[in-house]
Amino acid sequence: MLTLPSLLVEGNPELSDWNILHAFRGSFAHGTRLDPDDPFFIDDIDTIGICVPPPEYYIGLKKFYSQGTREIKYEEWDIVIYEAKKAITLLAGGNPNIISLLWMEDDKYFKLTSAGKIILENRHLFSTKKAHAAFVGYAYGQLRRMKHFVFQGYMGAKRKAIVDKLSYDSKNASHAIRIFRMGIEMMREGRVYVERPDAEELMAIKRGEWTLEEIVAEAERLKLQADEAYKKSDLPLDVDWERINDLAQEVIRTAWREKGVSI
Repeated sequence: MLTLPSLLVEGNPELSDWNILHAFRGSFAHGTRLDPDDPFFIDDIDTIGICVPPPEYYIGLKKFYSQGTREIKYEEWDIVIYEAKKAITLLAGGNPNIISLLWMEDDKYFKLTSAGKIILENRHLFSTKKAHAAFVGYAYGQLRRMKHFVFQGYMGAKRKAIVDKLSYDSKNASHAIRIFRMGIEMMREGRVYVERPDAEELMAIKRGEWTLEEIVAEAERLKLQADEAYKKSDLPLDVDWERINDLAQEVIRTAWREKGVSI
């Protein structure tokens, strides 16, 4: 398995000592990574994680970066780490980016502590109907980006060349279709399948094998399915905030105990 570059880990405790849960996301997690020799290959290496800083970040004036989020971009690596309270709040809102962290295959986690396991063992607490609006909103966001190109960061020039050829961003198109489908899974089954059963189809979209008209038609069809799945879903409308608050405290206290911190 790939490991984080030591250059990044050193001096960033949120990637080492403070980290309680860390996994691959994006194409590595979804099984949709194209071969590097593929002319449509523009995949970076995405990871997502949760950390618990020391007590002074909770009972003092220290802050964990901007709004509890640390983003690191280094060569092909794109890393996002959330402070635990921020992560749990996002999970409670059904945020598609982080809720996938709860449903990874075991081999996709490269850091999992006792505190992290508590979150995974209670992942059902975050399966609610609130996820419907979150997933649909994210999917539409990808559709908008598909038509309004912004080329920044890793492989931006190659991505622009692909868009110039297709007249739309096929990577965003693939994201949109995947997110719609995962949102439907959440409403129907109370979970998402991160390692995608439709990986081959999603990779075909990334390669530009679907026309723009086919993508838009599929998105419209999936939106109708998502709305219907929401209506029929037995999931609760919202999380039980008392239980979520108790969970957050248990996770943070467990992480501190693991480090020999008493409070």
